[in-house]
Amino acid sequence: MSSATLTTTAGILLITVVTIAFGGLALLRHLIGRKAGYLENPVRRGLWTAGHAHAGVLVLFALVALPYIDYVDAGDGTRTLIRLLFVAAPILMPLGFFLSVVRPQDTKPNKLIWLAVAGGASLAAGSLLLGVNLL
Repeated sequence: MSSATLTTTAGILLITVVTIAFGGLALLRHLIGRKAGYLENPVRRGLWTAGHAHAGVLVLFALVALPYIDYVDAGDGTRTLIRLLFVAAPILMPLGFFLSVVRPQDTKPNKLIWLAVAGGASLAAGSLLLGVNLL
């Protein structure tokens, strides 16, 4: 792996693991403490669960994909873009899930749900760019 991949991209992704663990603890406290606005709100509960799950899976996916970026026959700009797209996905998508139903009384997602779409687009674009450049 190049120095940029090891120090910057992997470092950012590994730091997000701490936020994912904290989020899991927060969800657990909502479940155990029977916090108002969580258990009785299926939309909020579902989106927060999805946000937490997607964060963990996407960080792992990005960490697995990182070594392949250095094998692509592309310029530094393309490699940097692919790294950025892989880092953006596990940040944007969960943010969209969490921030779209922040208030306990929210029964439908607000416009911040589009962050989840942006995260999905980032994941798709990064995966497509990496895959095409590996061929």
